[in-house]
Amino acid sequence: MLSAKATCNSHGQDSSYFLGWEEYEKNPYHPIDNPTGMIQMGLAENQLSFDLLESWLHDNPNSASFTAQSSFSFREIALFQDYHGLPAFKNALADFMSEIRENKVSFNPNNLVLTAGATSANETLMFCLADPGDAFLLPTPYYPGDEIYSGTVFSSPGFVSILEVLKNKDLMNSDVAKRVHIVYSLSKDLGLPGFRIGAIYSNDNIVVSAATKMSSFGLISSQTQYLLSQILSDKKFTNNYLTENRRRLKQRHEMLEKLLQKAGIRCLKSNAGLFSWVDMRCLLSAQTFEGEMELWKKIVYEVGLNISPGSSCHCSEPGWFRVCFANMSEETLALAMQRLSSFVDSMVKKADRSGHRPVDRSARRSKSLPKWGFFAVLLHRKVGEERCV
Repeated sequence: MLSAKATCNSHGQDSSYFLGWEEYEKNPYHPIDNPTGMIQMGLAENQLSFDLLESWLHDNPNSASFTAQSSFSFREIALFQDYHGLPAFKNALADFMSEIRENKVSFNPNNLVLTAGATSANETLMFCLADPGDAFLLPTPYYPGDEIYSGTVFSSPGFVSILEVLKNKDLMNSDVAKRVHIVYSLSKDLGLPGFRIGAIYSNDNIVVSAATKMSSFGLISSQTQYLLSQILSDKKFTNNYLTENRRRLKQRHEMLEKLLQKAGIRCLKSNAGLFSWVDMRCLLSAQTFEGEMELWKKIVYEVGLNISPGSSCHCSEPGWFRVCFANMSEETLALAMQRLSSFVDSMVKKADRSGHRPVDRSARRSKSLPKWGFFAVLLHRKVGEERCV
């Protein structure tokens, strides 16, 4: 016997996002072993500053081991920990979240609920806020998240937390503040998606209590909490990491933007994150989502790049693609853009031979791009009332 949820066909595994992953796994690029393989540009992962973390671990070998010099013994880590998490880690995480926001706001560790990544945090929060039949409203295009990219802002304007907005409007002790819940993770800001470190921050004690109980379905291991408490408590390291990581992200983003422009392709101006929102409407055979999927398949199977079509992020207009740039080396990014440029050139030549030119590079350079803003808002509606959370 299987439930209706298990047997339904709406889980999204057949979406272009997952199909691209499957194709990449069949033929992954490697500069030596498989130089013609597929390059992964659909993964919003930050590998640009991983060497800084490796350097810290090299300089602090006892942080990941259980020795006489460690502040925790193996017994303390291995035996049962309650759902609230290690106090040392929650304190360090709260301080790190404040540091990212330039200490304009502070976070109370008691208001943090630890979860196994932001996905688990989102699910837990939805169970706390909604009943069957309720809905969450999100602007598109989107990929589920909240303030998970707060530490990746590499140019102005700077990041403004929703808590800072509440503080500036003198609403921190109001009922409005109790309806604001922040989802956070170290997957993007610290480049540790495999550690599955997520959190919910809420000023509503009922939400904190309920979410803490639900977190038992997806806890962070005590060993992970212990290691991260050591890393995040090193203020010299965190300050240097945040500064250097932003510098590297800015440099890599500028590199991608220049190479795209050289290929006759533009992207929306951005100041944060691990990817760009790229305008490929000029390459569509038809201004439809069918035309977008046709182009996406060519890029995946002929060009050897796994990028995410806008439809996989629920974009309302065909022809936009999410292209990630922080999960590869400069050499790999340059190769990816070389492949894309050659593909655009081939399309221009084919159009010239057929007498039809859907690709007009000069027009793409001159045509203005829409000024879109991206934000994450959840609107929770119960019968007879509306509230923002």
